[in-house]
Amino acid sequence: MDKTYAPVTTAQELSKALAKCRAAQEKFAAYTQEQVDKIFLAAAAAANQMRIPLAKQAVAETGMGVVEDKVIKNHYAAEYIYNAYKDTKTCGVIEEDTAYGIQRIAEPIGVIAAVIPTTNPTSTAIFKTLISLKTRNGIIISPHPRAKGCTIAAARVVLEAAVAAGAPEGIIAWIDQPSLELTNQVMREADLILATGGPGMVKAAYSSGKPALGVGPGNTPAVIDDSADILLAVSSVIHSKTFDNGMICASEQSVVVLDSIYDRVKAEFIKRGCYVLNAEEIDKVRATIMINGALNAKIVGQSAHTIAALAGVDVPETTK
Repeated sequence: MDKTYAPVTTAQELSKALAKCRAAQEKFAAYTQEQVDKIFLAAAAAANQMRIPLAKQAVAETGMGVVEDKVIKNHYAAEYIYNAYKDTKTCGVIEEDTAYGIQRIAEPIGVIAAVIPTTNPTSTAIFKTLISLKTRNGIIISPHPRAKGCTIAAARVVLEAAVAAGAPEGIIAWIDQPSLELTNQVMREADLILATGGPGMVKAAYSSGKPALGVGPGNTPAVIDDSADILLAVSSVIHSKTFDNGMICASEQSVVVLDSIYDRVKAEFIKRGCYVLNAEEIDKVRATIMINGALNAKIVGQSAHTIAALAGVDVPETTK
């Protein structure tokens, strides 16, 4: 790894890091497919090897989620992403139509700004750095302030392995003391933005004047009608919603059930460890999870028992 790495805490230091990353990317752009694939493999393997320590660090730092589930997410971001793209050609001619004399040539974009959330810090950092390496792009990471330690640790693992495998030093960088000012700066100066976060952050990325790909939490409903396998449907919703304490962006937020099977579905949820609130408890929980029309950050990534306790509702510790 680059032994002269300088921490990025100010706008001036960020400008220097951007310039260094851009210079590294210009070198990287000339690499062959064989060189890129060697780097991609080494980086993915290193990230996967660190999936457990990084998961533990993420939960310890953010106070959110479940270690075992974050291990799975880190594993997915490293090994699955590698297997999905290892044979994808990203250098030179990737397609040719000899009949019409047309060639499609893959070229890198340049320097990518990667905004990383507190909910999935290490897995998102692994994913974005790996796809940047596979496509010969440089990347600068803007971590969430509440998850900067584990996010930077994940990026460092990928960078060290990539450089050891032949990548230019400085091809991956990060902001050590993240702030809104520095995040906006890196989005303005990068060539592409990969923004993962809340609605405000994603909107800022789309408003930056640069190409942006944004993703954030949805308000996903699950509809169960009378054609459904009730046991399978209920089990699937519970597994999905409780995975990492509900921090996957696509995890269900509500269940809509046909009247004719409502009682059976409700009974199945209760049988599997879920708790049904009464009218008074609903008011208490609603007042806890929503404050002035916005989600209370204190409940994000917490267990059902913890959220209920915050609301003054007594439920079993094993409640899903």
